[in-house]
Amino acid sequence: MSEGWKRRQVGLTRDAGWQIGVSKTIARPIDDVWDFLTSPEGMALWLGEGVTLLPERGAAYRTASGIHGEIRSFRGRDRIRLTWWPPGWSHDTTLQLTVRAAGEGRTRLVVHQERLADAVEREQQRRHWQGVVNAIVAALTDTK
Repeated sequence: MSEGWKRRQVGLTRDAGWQIGVSKTIARPIDDVWDFLTSPEGMALWLGEGVTLLPERGAAYRTASGIHGEIRSFRGRDRIRLTWWPPGWSHDTTLQLTVRAAGEGRTRLVVHQERLADAVEREQQRRHWQGVVNAIVAALTDTK
């Protein structure tokens, strides 16, 4: 590995440009978390109002606020990977939500976004996804 690569900034990758990951362990079983994430209420929190994702590669979506993209992969009770392009941006990004069992009755939720434009956009999205993950946790806590 070259010395130049070692000096790169946090969040900058060789292949995917700038990226961000946010994760949280939720005190709910994986089925509950997955069912919520794929429900209209859950999708409104993480993706946007007015959208239903079809679990097929290449299926397009558009939210009421204009975020649009297409499904790259949809593996039940595991992950959703899609392109994510909000209004006003000059490019799309790749967004992935993953759920993993994290012990009895606990689930690890990971949001990963790559192909961000720069460090500023990375920080903006880090704050955005932290807020989204906290809202998901709060909604799941309220439904116990």
